[in-house]
Amino acid sequence: MPTRNIVITQEQDDFIESVIRAGGYHNADEVISDALDALQQDRQQDAQKVEGLRKLIRDGAKALEQGDFTEIDDADLDRFLAALAGMLRTRGT
Repeated sequence: MPTRNIVITQEQDDFIESVIRAGGYHNADEVISDALDALQQDRQQDAQKVEGLRKLIRDGAKALEQGDFTEIDDADLDRFLAALAGMLRTRGT
């Protein structure tokens, strides 16, 4: 494994030390390793969300091309958008 010279700020060093003092970690290497694991997991989740949004866009474009849509009057737009937002929250996107 290559050795890297890592430069951190004093604030970051203080945070690492406070996490070690609080328990759960024995040294800075463990803290940094855990932080990198969390960053990697966050990026994977972000990539999955982006792919999910791309699929929704593809599905929507396909529905439009096939004429599978409903026109909404201006008066009903707020209610439609609220329902759509609720549906998206339920789906977790």
